[in-house]
Amino acid sequence: MIAKEVKIESPDKKFLRHPEIEDFASDNVYSESIQPPANWERIMEGIRSMRLSEHAPVDSIDPDEGVTSLQPKERRFAVLVGSLLSSQTKEANQRLLENGLLSADTMDRADEATIKSLIYPVGFYTRKAQHLKQVANICVSKYDGDIPSTVDELLLLPGVGPKIAHLVMIMAWNKVEGICVDTHVHRVSNRLGWVSRPGTKQGTRSPEETRVSLQQWLPREEWVSINLLLVGFGQTICTPLRPRCAKCTIREFCPSAFKEISSPASTSKTRRPKREL
Repeated sequence: MIAKEVKIESPDKKFLRHPEIEDFASDNVYSESIQPPANWERIMEGIRSMRLSEHAPVDSIDPDEGVTSLQPKERRFAVLVGSLLSSQTKEANQRLLENGLLSADTMDRADEATIKSLIYPVGFYTRKAQHLKQVANICVSKYDGDIPSTVDELLLLPGVGPKIAHLVMIMAWNKVEGICVDTHVHRVSNRLGWVSRPGTKQGTRSPEETRVSLQQWLPREEWVSINLLLVGFGQTICTPLRPRCAKCTIREFCPSAFKEISSPASTSKTRRPKREL
């Protein structure tokens, strides 16, 4: 699940700003010990311009689809469920909704096998069904059917890591407490040289390290928008394999431009992920 989409109408509009949570972002403050990367603002504007000219898969995702009519508790639980299942699984969310299982109470009372059948073929659906059942029970027993309202409490839930926790805080509680970093944000940030391990000039090794590094210099007002910005850029231009550097308008600022070339051996075979039986 990705931070809520804002339709793009013109290059002059601030890109991908969440209107309901802007007030939660503090003033433009930098860390005293970490200097922002050179030209980062020009790079951001360049990426925004490229995002305006090319549609990305993430732009089609509406995290509120089908849940806006739910009561506040149920909507927050639905946001958590959607985040656990991932943003690409709206059909699974819809089946849960149609079967009345998008509330903590009803999911807690449902059979795990039923949950599993409704979310299939989501990746790792057996494990995720187990997690959903456990999460529902915790929400009912500890939060009166609601979901935790802090990052620390969310991280105690089965299947919830930092990316999901920060995303849920934004989407369910309208609170910005951290950047939501997925593999696209992690990859692009490293290619641009925006992040590094503490005390070194080496790139970060995980999305969580990237989040911490970005938050040391990126203004809080950009913490929400950077997710959709870099996810879409990573899906269309700065792709995992064979990035389209020739089409990238910020390549003059990118230390990784034209340096990642896939070998024939690495692309000759495509492995298909195994499905659970």
